[in-house]
Amino acid sequence: MISLISKNRLIITLSVFLLIFLSCQTPNKNTEVRNKEVIVKILGTIQDGGMPHLGCSKKCCKNYYNQGFSNKRVVSLGISNIKYKKHYLIEASPDINHQLKALLQDKNPSKSLNGIFITHAHMGHYSGLLNLGRESLSSSLVPLFVMPKMQGFISSNGPWDQLVKLKNVDLKSITNNKPKVLEDNLSIVPFLVPHRDEYSETVGYKIIGPSKTALFIPDIDKWEKWETSIVELIKEVDYAFLDGTFYDAKEINNRDISEIPHPFIIESIALFKDLSIFDKNKVYFIHLNHTNPVINKSSGPFKNVISKGFNVADINMEFSL
Repeated sequence: MISLISKNRLIITLSVFLLIFLSCQTPNKNTEVRNKEVIVKILGTIQDGGMPHLGCSKKCCKNYYNQGFSNKRVVSLGISNIKYKKHYLIEASPDINHQLKALLQDKNPSKSLNGIFITHAHMGHYSGLLNLGRESLSSSLVPLFVMPKMQGFISSNGPWDQLVKLKNVDLKSITNNKPKVLEDNLSIVPFLVPHRDEYSETVGYKIIGPSKTALFIPDIDKWEKWETSIVELIKEVDYAFLDGTFYDAKEINNRDISEIPHPFIIESIALFKDLSIFDKNKVYFIHLNHTNPVINKSSGPFKNVISKGFNVADINMEFSL
């Protein structure tokens, strides 16, 4: 017969065990809230020339011309800091009007856009800045975060310098590998990558949220030209939005591919082959040329990318940091 004391001990032990069990099963609400504080949204996935592409008579573009409408936008990311009601744009693409609508809804960018980060001075990444000027929005002091060479280019060359003179933008300096703290739960780190730097340096960005980190490298010549190991970097982050401009060399038959170097997706897949499936799943190929077959989700190349454990970025995808 179990004594009264033994019964009480048993009840207490079971109660403690039950509390521990329930605490393990119940999600940590503080963690859940922090995970939703910062959201990265894909606002565009296409290479600078857009889709449909000027002068393209291939099937990939004909379908979009025939539709008379395309939701394929040039590469851009939106960042929303829900906690502080702040919004940032990475890349000012030619599709900036549509992209700011998707990011801000009906809010005035002059009041609700808290900053734009630019990777480099190629048309798809900064030409949208013109929409902030006198002929269009005529914005007021939108913070524009740029590297030193890019800042000098914008300040000294028209029509960009007019944006500065009319105070449509407010130039903010950023430095290689130095975190730019935007709020206490959000920082962005620029880092130099090798690319065709005719007018400015080229950077990628590491976006650091309260719980997770995302990598954004839309343009790079080749991974092996970079002194940093992209393989090791993928292991360190939670999401990696990487240059997937061309699937392979076959898709460009009217251009000298050496003039527009990028890592082919098939090269990246080979380079990343020894990553764990967990790390492979972090990778989202972005900045897709209009000829890239992975744009078509029913294509063999798209299915190949997915079967290998990787992803292809798509417009309106959202990621919590």
